[in-house]
Amino acid sequence: MKTKALTLFIIPFLLGTTKNIENDYTTDTNPVVLELFTSQGCSSCPPADELLKEVRSDNVIALSYHVDYWNYIGWKDPFSKKTFTDKQRKYGSKFYSSTIYTPQVVINGREHFVGSKQRLLQQKIQEYSKQNHKSEIIVSKAAKSSDYVTFDYNIENLDTNDNLRIVLVIDERKTSVKRGENRNRELINSNIVVSEQKFKLNTSKGKGSIHIPNIVEDKDDLTLVLILENNNLDIHTATQVSL
Repeated sequence: MKTKALTLFIIPFLLGTTKNIENDYTTDTNPVVLELFTSQGCSSCPPADELLKEVRSDNVIALSYHVDYWNYIGWKDPFSKKTFTDKQRKYGSKFYSSTIYTPQVVINGREHFVGSKQRLLQQKIQEYSKQNHKSEIIVSKAAKSSDYVTFDYNIENLDTNDNLRIVLVIDERKTSVKRGENRNRELINSNIVVSEQKFKLNTSKGKGSIHIPNIVEDKDDLTLVLILENNNLDIHTATQVSL
């Protein structure tokens, strides 16, 4: 995903009814970010999807990226994007891996393994939760309109090589799969990434926004996630806000 400078702005007016969220949110000092690469067309993915749902907490930020390379077998995953496949390939290059696979989980951008390995995942969550982070993200004035989520942010101990990743997540959605390896199954996916932006930060304070795509329905519960990472995709810290 191309990195670009974050333009700070004030939105004077947003169409539609705006829902004001609680005033301030502060990340735990030791957040853990799990990025699961998955697909509704992959028969080995549902156990990993369920495991990710189980381990999510205030301190464990869970993100499901639906890749598009399973779509060829007959079922087009409605949440799949080529950009998510490209993202997984970037991790593959980082980890010197010649192949990509599902279900793959990446933890804090630093290592990967099969996403359905429950014992290993729990072990790694414990390990990474004990690692202190010098940086902290504070989000305030988060608000959701019909088209955008807007917010203010303040980052403590920002490094010159840090990038800010803004992620919009559907908390859960049920899908009846008609074809492919999971045909005739009703899948419950959680922590579904539907939009993501990445910016090179020029300042530790500012305003940001992310567009709400058409795939989001009125009944969907959403979560806003902010991630601070370096150019090597190592995650320094993160926070999440329920909308």
